[in-house]
Amino acid sequence: MADDSNSFSKGAIGSYAAVGDSFTEGVGDPGPDDTFIGWADRLAVLLSDQQAEHTFRYANLAVRGRLLDQIVEEQVPRAKELGPDLVTFCAGGNDILRPGSDPDDVAERYEAAVVDLAGSVGTVLLCTGFDTRGVPVLRHLRGKIATYTAHVRSIADRHGCPVLDLWSLRSVQDRRAWSDDRLHLSPDGHTRVALRAAQVLGLQVPADPDQAWPAEGVRSPAEVRRDNIHWAREHLVPWIGRRLRGESSGDHVEPKRPDLLPL
Repeated sequence: MADDSNSFSKGAIGSYAAVGDSFTEGVGDPGPDDTFIGWADRLAVLLSDQQAEHTFRYANLAVRGRLLDQIVEEQVPRAKELGPDLVTFCAGGNDILRPGSDPDDVAERYEAAVVDLAGSVGTVLLCTGFDTRGVPVLRHLRGKIATYTAHVRSIADRHGCPVLDLWSLRSVQDRRAWSDDRLHLSPDGHTRVALRAAQVLGLQVPADPDQAWPAEGVRSPAEVRRDNIHWAREHLVPWIGRRLRGESSGDHVEPKRPDLLPL
């Protein structure tokens, strides 16, 4: 179990609300009945295990495809109303992916939401972006994502928020940390993020999120090319089509856990 000298501890966490988009909803980590599990659900289990007499309560307000302003309008007021001990606030990623978006402008609106949240809940944990240098399509956005990540860390410093630093989590650079669509984490990837978030919150965790992956064989160029063609046909083309039609994968989707309830 790795020790994190930069972990954040602010007393017992008896309630937790997750705010965000597909990353926090858990897309890529399938659960029962067409739902998703994801890192936030897994973090909730780790937090619950720290509580005596099963008093821990958890809400997940995240919805796939949501932009920052939608999250601020739809989820932040509900999180404030619930008033949990902890809110994880991971937002802005979909904005950064949009052509012509300005990470400075997104960060300014993000900070206003952090200030609003921090006045009503116990602790607000912020999430940086991933390092996308090895991700097809997204690698050319690495500079914008790095700029936004720097803003998130600065905002955290200014307002005393703990940070889930996904950029520095080396284990998610492995392709096995990502689902077939290459845009969302796999179940193993979500598990590693949950472990890292728990470390940041000062919890003892059962495994090191940055532990090495098992060795695997080298794929031939033909296998890589075949995988890329399959991915483009099954995932990239539909994703581009939704963007051109102005559609979102989250249209008509409701939060999976809108209330603070026991696990």
